[in-house]
Amino acid sequence: MRAALPFPDISPELFSVSLFGFDFALRWYALAYIVGILIGWRLAVRALKTTRLWRDEKPVMTTAHLEDMLTWIILGVVLGGRLGYVLFYQPGFYLENPGQILRIWQGGMAFHGGMIGVVLAGLTFAHLKGMSKLSVGDLMCLGVPPGLLLGRLANFINAELWGRQTDLPWGVVFPGAAAQDCAGVVGLCARHPSQLYEALLEGLVLGALLIWLAWRRGAFRHPGLIAGTFLAGYGLARFCIEFVRQPDAQFVTPGNPLGLAWQVGGWGLTMGQILSLPMILVGVALVVHARRRGP
Repeated sequence: MRAALPFPDISPELFSVSLFGFDFALRWYALAYIVGILIGWRLAVRALKTTRLWRDEKPVMTTAHLEDMLTWIILGVVLGGRLGYVLFYQPGFYLENPGQILRIWQGGMAFHGGMIGVVLAGLTFAHLKGMSKLSVGDLMCLGVPPGLLLGRLANFINAELWGRQTDLPWGVVFPGAAAQDCAGVVGLCARHPSQLYEALLEGLVLGALLIWLAWRRGAFRHPGLIAGTFLAGYGLARFCIEFVRQPDAQFVTPGNPLGLAWQVGGWGLTMGQILSLPMILVGVALVVHARRRGP
């Protein structure tokens, strides 16, 4: 094995306390959700208050409406993320153990499921309030990348969702027997820090692009442009990173070491790639629609 980076000694918990016989802990992952939602909310508030960004200087909603919608979004993230994981990744297990579905604290959230939950929540809210669904979608998507950035950093701290084995100099030696189970490797096994790749592309780069489109290119005056860019950008980034990301254990078998969820002959796609393709197609369609429609 070539030179690799050791995994940093960072506890998944910021702190833990015991009160009245119960243990309470604040984990980096929970903090990432909270701070990510707050940053996304502040970005949306700033966009609504900058009236020059909107067509006829009329924002799609008021800040009071945004606060009401935030509750819908949180429910969409949690319910959609959990149900997405149950249905997309381990339907057989949860069909046999339905009581496990509610145990969110044990892990198991799917971004694509959370995205579907947020879309449904946003569309329902916009319909009930008589607002432009595309403009509401633009505003929501503007605030998503900060949560992705912080969430993927939390995944790295938790030493989870690591990548496939690599001999690149920035490969990371993740702790745990599962991370060290690399075929044909003598000594410590280094893996792609795919969580950091996702944090960079899905969080930092995509977030900066959306802010630039909104504040410099007048994207809010083209309903659907920001939402389409986000969907296509995230889908493309995730599709590419899946090539170096270790698939979920339930998909990996002796006859399918790459963990492909669909394959024909020597070609195939992981579950993450399958779920990303519709995002790319819908995103591109929204961008084309927004550009053709004009401001």
